Amino acid sequence: MLSDIEIAESCRLHDVRKIAKKLRLKEENLELYGKYKAKINLEEVNPQSKLILVTAINPTASGEGKTTVSIGLADGMSRLGKRVCLALREPSLGPVFGIKGGAAGGGYAQVVPMADINLHFTGDLHAITSANNLLCAMIDNHILRGNALGIKEVYFRRCMDMNDRALRDITLRNPAGNMKGCVSYDRVEGFEITAASEVMAILCLATDLKDLKMRIGNIVVGIDNDGKFVRARQLKAEGAMATLLKDAIKPNLVQTLEGTPAIVHGGPFANIAHGCNSVRATYTAMTLADYTVTEAGFGADLGAEKFLDTKCRVAGIQPDCVVVVATVKALKLHGGADKANLSEENLTALKAGLPNLLKHVENIKKVYNKPAVVAMNRFATDTKAEIEAVLSACAEAGAKAVFTDVFLKGGAGGEELAKTVIAECDKPSELHFAYDLNDNICKKVEDVVKNVYGGDGAEFSPEALKKIEQIEKAGIHGLPVIIAKTQYSLSDDAKRLARPTGFKIKVRDVIYKGGANFIVAVAGEIMLMPGLSKTPSAEHIDVDDKGNIVGLS
Repeated sequence: MLSDIEIAESCRLHDVRKIAKKLRLKEENLELYGKYKAKINLEEVNPQSKLILVTAINPTASGEGKTTVSIGLADGMSRLGKRVCLALREPSLGPVFGIKGGAAGGGYAQVVPMADINLHFTGDLHAITSANNLLCAMIDNHILRGNALGIKEVYFRRCMDMNDRALRDITLRNPAGNMKGCVSYDRVEGFEITAASEVMAILCLATDLKDLKMRIGNIVVGIDNDGKFVRARQLKAEGAMATLLKDAIKPNLVQTLEGTPAIVHGGPFANIAHGCNSVRATYTAMTLADYTVTEAGFGADLGAEKFLDTKCRVAGIQPDCVVVVATVKALKLHGGADKANLSEENLTALKAGLPNLLKHVENIKKVYNKPAVVAMNRFATDTKAEIEAVLSACAEAGAKAVFTDVFLKGGAGGEELAKTVIAECDKPSELHFAYDLNDNICKKVEDVVKNVYGGDGAEFSPEALKKIEQIEKAGIHGLPVIIAKTQYSLSDDAKRLARPTGFKIKVRDVIYKGGANFIVAVAGEIMLMPGLSKTPSAEHIDVDDKGNIVGLS
């Protein structure tokens, strides 16, 4: 079979203006970036379409194909005559050149132009990086030139859109030289990956430029000598930062291999940020289509939880149906099977791994009160007995499972899933939440652990408790919590697979994101700047003398 990049490069793309017409967009609503990419300018939005959220089990080394299913589902719905639009996240260069790879789908269910989307695209992530680091430069310049605000400790960190563990902890040297009235100083800081930055979260939660600027001004850059929060607006940084982001805030229009409209915009990670594409992109898709298919990062305990408990609250939306993606191979890994033997029938391992899938289904149905459909990415090695075991377990849990062939067949392989999802969308449901916004920070974190992860609660380090006290003493309350933890387990221990019980997550730090307007609880060993693997994907990506890319996926 052809590689993802070979499939993407061999397809015939439609002019993006033709794709826009499927959404009843006019050319004046577009800012063209060549023939196949465009920014969307839509003055007013009225989100009314059915909304489908695609999530997954806790990811494994075998891969689950959540984005691939999202794309195949949208193409399948389009084949059924539905006006549908995708609303996906933008890839980060860190995973593209690291271990995870790109985020444009796979096989015959991709968004294109695939190479552009996975690399520089329309420059959104570069703009976010620049805006973030402009604020950092203004912070250090302010301190160097007398520190009129009395900044005692700096919280805001620099960022870069690449996996580079060497930048996790750095020493900054700010030399005054012979500048009159300035004082040299050193301090310890570190980088975050751009997808984990607060500026990325702000771009994805802002409803318009005015809201964007307000949120930027609310960014907490540190604390002063009195222990009070110092914000970006006190440095007069919000205007320049918003200027850098004025184009990046506009959603990007592209297409699938089958010509289904796709809005790809914003890309926060779900294990260390809120993991959803931009509110503006979702609003736009829900205004222009009858069905919107969106996805949230990593497993349902991370991306879907944050979509439902944070984004839905902020945006005033809710999904009509939630799709949980899995594979037989991934479930066998959760059940203890050897990675080298996943193609062999192993009902024992499958049944041991199924509780991971069933816990996510249970959360969607019982915690959040939403219809759930299970999408199983089919492999040729899936046996009849294994398929029957999955179908039976899901039916017992009250969710229909559909085996899809979107990787090999595109939209044709997603039609059965599309029919099932459309039927579930017609069932009325009212979104419930995993925690009460009015509770204190510790209670909200513990409720997520108990209700969503299936654990016994949380343990907070002295540093985390000190930060919580500082936040609550400042009168800040009623905000969503974002738990940053490993994506590989329901717990904060990556080795505890399937459905662990009897655990508590260990919160080692708490961060108040004043611009994003949420609280981050950092659990376990999770890092805000990932590192490269022993054999990163970058070793296999190349470009020939004619500019043709190989190895990108």
